[in-house]
Amino acid sequence: MSIRPFRDIKRRKTREINVGKVKVGGGNPISVQSMTNTLTTDVKATINQINEISSEGADIVRVSCPDESSSKALKEIIKHVDVPIVADIHFHYKRAIEAAENGASCLRINPGNIGNINKINEVVKAAHDNNCSIRVGVNAGSLEKDILEKYKEPCPEALVESALNNIKILEDANFDNLKISVKSSDVFLSIEAYRQLSKVTDYPLHLGITEAGGFVPGSVKSSIGLGTLLLDGIGDTIRISLSDNPVEEVKIGNEILKSLNLRERGVKIISCPSCARQGFKVIETVKILEEKLAHIKTPITLSVIGCVVNGPGEAAMTDIGITGGQKGNNMLYLSGVQSEKVLTKDMIEKIITEVEKKAFELKKIK
Repeated sequence: MSIRPFRDIKRRKTREINVGKVKVGGGNPISVQSMTNTLTTDVKATINQINEISSEGADIVRVSCPDESSSKALKEIIKHVDVPIVADIHFHYKRAIEAAENGASCLRINPGNIGNINKINEVVKAAHDNNCSIRVGVNAGSLEKDILEKYKEPCPEALVESALNNIKILEDANFDNLKISVKSSDVFLSIEAYRQLSKVTDYPLHLGITEAGGFVPGSVKSSIGLGTLLLDGIGDTIRISLSDNPVEEVKIGNEILKSLNLRERGVKIISCPSCARQGFKVIETVKILEEKLAHIKTPITLSVIGCVVNGPGEAAMTDIGITGGQKGNNMLYLSGVQSEKVLTKDMIEKIITEVEKKAFELKKIK
């Protein structure tokens, strides 16, 4: 039994699929995805962006394939990246076939807009022959006409019915190497749709609030929507949709998972908002530390607290802690225990040194 059961999240049991080298569902770690916004035909720019996204902690990257030259460009792109690539396909079934043949690890499609059953069967055959999974992507903004006529507007039931219809199309073609998403830009609609879908299928679920907006509003909406579902144990892979650099999507996705103890990667900084009691400039210090510790991938907790009101208590629960003191005399904590006083002018370098030292020690233990 857990010593802190209030922190436990009981994840929904789903079947396991492979997206390239990444296992999704089946109790595997929740993966973080993002999507390139370069022209896929600009191979060099797309490779650079995929590698940048991957370096920030993305497990899977999606690439849009709106035309033949884009889907064929995947062959060269995939040679130079180390993450599975999902090909984003809409309407034209040949793009899906080309993407699968050119190395995509997954096809993001909506079978309902691919065309007749013969075309769908050709896509399924290409996916099967090339060891390629499929994501059934249902969006509130692009529901089938008959479903919209039935429900009058996008609603949870409409999204779920669309998803189940599309799953059946693939299952009828003897294909079940798939995951599902039911996205909306409406937080309430997304949450309820995923909750309902999780009760009627055991396929892995890809979570997202689509078209969430710019960095601040999109991050907030995504945190509320995805955080709620993840606390319910729902979700096997996530994407934060922001009108921003895709790297920012990965940062927010990882932070959401880290805050729920669903992912351990890099330095988790616990810091105060600062006030007149602060013994050093907390906000400026945290910004510098976030940048200078971004290269650390080993899970480490660091508390940066400006005064002794909460500082010692937070430091007692983190690997490394710094608490502000009078006249620039700040207290360094290691593994929750007071270590030494550190002058403000030396503080950032001292913290970086201790974090890097801790990361090295933890790596040796593993």
